[in-house]
Amino acid sequence: MTEITLKSEMRAAQIVSPKQTRLHRLDVPRPGPDDVIIQVKRAGICGTDIHILHGEYSLAKFPMVPGHEFCGVVSAVGERVSRFKVGDSVTADPNIPCNRCPSCQRNEQNQCQRLEVVGVSRDGAFAEYVSVPEGVVFGIGDMNFAQGALIEPLACVVWGLKQVQIQTGDNLLIFGAGPMGCLIMQAAKRAGATSVTMVDRAAWRLDVAKELGADHVVSSDALGELRKIAAEGFEVVADATGVPAVLEQCFDYVRARGKVWVFGVAPDHAKASFSPYQVFRKDLKIIGSFALNKTFQESINLIQSGAVKLEPLISHVLPIEDFEKGLELAEKDPKRMKVQFSFD
Repeated sequence: MTEITLKSEMRAAQIVSPKQTRLHRLDVPRPGPDDVIIQVKRAGICGTDIHILHGEYSLAKFPMVPGHEFCGVVSAVGERVSRFKVGDSVTADPNIPCNRCPSCQRNEQNQCQRLEVVGVSRDGAFAEYVSVPEGVVFGIGDMNFAQGALIEPLACVVWGLKQVQIQTGDNLLIFGAGPMGCLIMQAAKRAGATSVTMVDRAAWRLDVAKELGADHVVSSDALGELRKIAAEGFEVVADATGVPAVLEQCFDYVRARGKVWVFGVAPDHAKASFSPYQVFRKDLKIIGSFALNKTFQESINLIQSGAVKLEPLISHVLPIEDFEKGLELAEKDPKRMKVQFSFD
């Protein structure tokens, strides 16, 4: 094992049970033979973390340290680790597949039947240190840590785009101009979408989307404008809100032979309604994209190339001692985008 001198205890934020949180001191993890210990520098709050907080995400196991969007510096490595050394700047894919079950054997690791997820089913990165196997670790070079903590969200977008298969010349409509919607917009344009229209109820979010390259922005109070932009509908309509009622609206604006992309994370008990006849008559495709599947390196490449802009998506940076405040901001503040915790 190679390591710097690790403390015996670390600061960590826990969700003890639904709606119960605490700041706690836990033992600093020690690496097994194939493990990498990362000293966390930045970690972002995801909508999934809010669902976990409210007991709305069945994959979560309590008590647990959340946090699956993160980056940092290698502080220790196991004896069989060969690709990384102490001091390297890294991130990690939080999804740890078994690589043995039928899903993994079909190269569908995000559907692994024994999937472990950092910050969901095992302790995550809202702590000073996190332990992950070497196989899910990626170097980030000289990328800054604010950007590094957005690699995982972008990797989810890249996986979704692989599922949806944007075609050159497609017109795309996105409901939700938050961080994920703005990442989808930027990546979709790189993938060939000719025009991207974004809908949100917050005017300032639409301003950010326009600044980042959205071709059209529409207030959720003026949806009639969408017919002026694409009279016959859009080739792809994506929900990036996770709100079932918004997903239902997607079907009103997709053109015949188009695609409805279910990207936003709804509570696991939520239901949405649509017309089966409409799907049948219009030759529609309904496409889901869960998490990511081997798309971390593409995400890193996009960021390093400058193809996506990330800084306007970060609205708040807080110390981990403000854990509850961060969750409150991420869930309720009308002017939030991405909320990150800093361990600098």
